[in-house]
Amino acid sequence: MLSVKGTYKDGRVIIREKIKTEKPVNVIVTFLEEVKASVQEKLDLGKFSFKKAKKLLESYKGSLSEVIIEERRSAL
Repeated sequence: MLSVKGTYKDGRVIIREKIKTEKPVNVIVTFLEEVKASVQEKLDLGKFSFKKAKKLLESYKGSLSEVIIEERRSAL
């Protein structure tokens, strides 16, 4: 097991040291200071309507899947 120091800011962990590995490795991030974690708002399935979503996307000519994939990539 290896311990390194870093900083968490804007959804990213910045590690102070350069670590080289031959393959991806699992990590555990422990916050050493007290922080308030915000709870993400969940989709209320009782309020969701495929009919309304379809109506909202009627005039959209692009690929919704591509937009979602790009949004998730940029969040990494």
